[in-house]
Amino acid sequence: MNKMKKTGKNGIGANTRDLHWTAARPPEASELAGDRVLLRPLDVERDAESLWSAFAEDRSGDDWTWLPYGPFASAEAFREWLKTLEADADPLFMSIFPKEGGETASGMAAFMRFEPAHGVIEIGHIHLSPLLQRTTAATEALYLMMRACFESWGYRRLEWKCDAENRPSRRAAERLGFRFEGIFRQHLIVKGRNRDTAWYSVIDGEWPRIRAAFDAWLDPRNFDSRGRQRKTLRELREGLQPDGQRL
Repeated sequence: MNKMKKTGKNGIGANTRDLHWTAARPPEASELAGDRVLLRPLDVERDAESLWSAFAEDRSGDDWTWLPYGPFASAEAFREWLKTLEADADPLFMSIFPKEGGETASGMAAFMRFEPAHGVIEIGHIHLSPLLQRTTAATEALYLMMRACFESWGYRRLEWKCDAENRPSRRAAERLGFRFEGIFRQHLIVKGRNRDTAWYSVIDGEWPRIRAAFDAWLDPRNFDSRGRQRKTLRELREGLQPDGQRL
């Protein structure tokens, strides 16, 4: 159990802890498998064509709005960009394969800005094609990434950041159980625009409750014969104690 340090006369130490904690591990470039989806480390030769086709389902190009890159003028330009991602360890990009789609990648996301010594990691560069948006597979994909951070690699803090004007991303973070921490004003310049960045996080002590809600939400019994959810993730979380047990 973590022990609180005693507070001195000047108040120093009041909010510090003797953690007795071992550093986390860098993310592993390995598959993450669920019931509805499979995540694989990006492989340009395998994934470029299917990702290009999936993202082309967004006829307006609006899905690229909040990303710092794209849209791309051609499949070849897109492939060359993917090659620069494949060579990096941070971010570690993952391709998302809904199992109903077989060998067709329909989205991407990345583990990034990981600091194993401090136990901090971020999920970002989330780009879900119209084939994947608002599907149970998409939710499971992000759940698998969150679970790997806390349970496989031992991180204490998982971050989610987005443009403060990106309302869909902010709603997604809150739906998944991330807690809003504030706005970094004039944080970045992206595609010639100012970006105020909204910060969200989940910490390890919150994870058991969040995981239990995911497990309950993903249970086939939570969906009716037409595939509609019976309870939302938020409703399920609110019915659980911090340790994931029912109230």
